[in-house]
Amino acid sequence: MKAISIGLLGLGTVGSGVVQIINNHQDKLMHQVGCPVKIKKILVKNIDKARDFEIDRNMLTLSADEIIDDPEIDVVIEVMGGVESTKEYLLRAIRNKKHIITANKDLMALYGSELLEEATHNGCDLFYEASVAGGIPILRGLVDGLASDRITKMMGIVNGTTNFILTKMSKYGSPYEEVLTEAQQLGYAESDPTADVEGLDAARKMAILATLGFSMKIDLSDVSVKGITSITKEDLDYSKRLGYTMKLIGIASRTDEKVEVSVQPTLLPEAHPLANVNDEYNAVYVYGEAVGETMFYGPGAGSLPTATSVVSDLVMTMKNMRLGVNGRSAAAPQFEKCLKKPDEVYSKYFLRLHVKDEVGVFAKITTLFAKHSVSFEKILQLPIKEKDSAEIVLVTHRASLQDYENILNQLKDNALVHNIKSTYRVEGDEA
Repeated sequence: MKAISIGLLGLGTVGSGVVQIINNHQDKLMHQVGCPVKIKKILVKNIDKARDFEIDRNMLTLSADEIIDDPEIDVVIEVMGGVESTKEYLLRAIRNKKHIITANKDLMALYGSELLEEATHNGCDLFYEASVAGGIPILRGLVDGLASDRITKMMGIVNGTTNFILTKMSKYGSPYEEVLTEAQQLGYAESDPTADVEGLDAARKMAILATLGFSMKIDLSDVSVKGITSITKEDLDYSKRLGYTMKLIGIASRTDEKVEVSVQPTLLPEAHPLANVNDEYNAVYVYGEAVGETMFYGPGAGSLPTATSVVSDLVMTMKNMRLGVNGRSAAAPQFEKCLKKPDEVYSKYFLRLHVKDEVGVFAKITTLFAKHSVSFEKILQLPIKEKDSAEIVLVTHRASLQDYENILNQLKDNALVHNIKSTYRVEGDEA
C-alpha cells in the first residue's frame, strides 16, 4: 500500500507534537486509514537548532518550495504561524492539489473563506480544528456532531493565557502585572501579550466559531472586543461578593437570523460550568434548539493537545482520500450576514460608581435608570476613603445595550457622579 506523504511547515511547539504523534502512533493511524503515513519534509528556520527529540536532519529544509512543489507530498500541515506569506504558501499548495491542515486561527479568521473556496475548487480538503481551543474538538462538534441542530448561542473561554491570569488574580489576589510575568515564564503568554490580553486572539476564534455555528460569514471586524488589562482587584472582590466569577468570555448569539459576536470580561454565576474552568483550560458552552446545552472542555493549548487536533484532521483527510471525496466537506455559508443593532442586544450589567455622599443621590440615579426601564437585581452601597464620596455597586436586570450605553453617557455628564469605575456584562443566569 502506498504511503501517504506529509510536508510540515513549521517545527515549533505544535509541529514537534505532530511529529511525535505521527511517529509514535503509526499502528493507530494504519488501523484508521489502511496505509502507512510518513513525514517527508519539514520547513524550519534553523536546521542546526538543538531539539528535545530525535529528527532526521535530511527531512529538514529551509525552503518551503521543497514541500509546496514536491509532487509526492499529498498533505501539507501548516503550524508555523504568520498570515500573508503563509496564505500565499497555502494557496500555492492547494493549486498543486495538496490537502491542507492548519492550526492558524489568525489566517483562518482573515482569509478562511478565500482558502476554503480555493480548496473546494481544486478538490482539496482544508481542515483547521486546531485553530480554536487547542485539543478540544469544537469545530468538528459543530460541523458534524451538531449538524442537524440549529445553534442559537455559543459562549466560552477560548484563550488560556487570560484564563490563567484571571484565575490567579481571583483566587490569590495577585496583581495583574505579577501574574502576566508568571504566565510568560511558564510559556502561556508571549513576550508581547497584546493579542491575548486585549482579547484579539479570542476574537479571531469567535469569528471562526460564529461562521461555522451560524453558517454565516462573520469577519473579525464584526466582533466587539474588550480585553482584561483594566480589571482591578476591587472588581474581582465585588464580583465574588455578589456571587460571580470574572472570565474573558467570547459570546456568539443568534435570535431569528440576527447575530451578535463579542469578546469581553464577563461575570458568571459561581455555579455556572464556565465559572469553574480554571488556569490555562478552555471550554465552550453551546446552546442548540434540539440538544439543549452542551459543553466542550479541555486544554486550550500545548504541544500534544493541539497536535492531537492536527492529526485528527489528518486522519479525516486520509479517510477522504481513500474514499475519493476530498474537497466536498466545505459548505458555503447558508445565510447572509445580519448583525444585531445595540437595541437588539440584551444582557445584565455590573456597574461600579463613585458618587457624592449625600442624601438623595441614590434615588436620583435610580430615577435615571427607571427612565430607560432598567431595574436593579443586586445593590451594594458603601462608604469609601475619599472625602464626601460613596461607592455604589449594582447589577441590573436584562437591558438592551442601547439603553445601557445611554445611561452610561448620562452618568458621565451627571455632577453627582465622580467616576464610573468599571462596568462588565453579566451572563449565564437568564432569570
